[in-house]
Amino acid sequence: MTSGYPSSIIDRRRGTTLTEVMVASALLALSIVPLLKALTTAHVMDRVIERKSWSLLLAQRELETIRARSACRYGECLAVDSRTLRDGYLYRVTDEPHPTLEMRTVTVSVGFDDNGDGVLSKAEVQVSLCTLMARRG
Repeated sequence: MTSGYPSSIIDRRRGTTLTEVMVASALLALSIVPLLKALTTAHVMDRVIERKSWSLLLAQRELETIRARSACRYGECLAVDSRTLRDGYLYRVTDEPHPTLEMRTVTVSVGFDDNGDGVLSKAEVQVSLCTLMARRG
């Protein structure tokens, strides 16, 4: 059976040339690199969101603890500097009385201790919650 083509053309069409393999490999490599970069970015962002979520939860919990404690002992200073909450998370509390009002501003800052030095620096703070407190009376 003849197909109407010379036998030299039919023999060349049966295999894959080295050039075709190289071009296919290069296209595959070029398409995988952005995909891997996107997956890496997604993983990093997932970690950031997880840390911010935990920081928010821990800050809310600490602020509620402070509110409950200050209901009975309002005059006591609430300021705390870099204490451990859990699993590498640290918190700091600032307590600033208002000079003209019978109120005070309490700020709870929470973040993950990235460098492991046990001190919550400004760069490590992920969540800050601020509230005004008044003496019950």
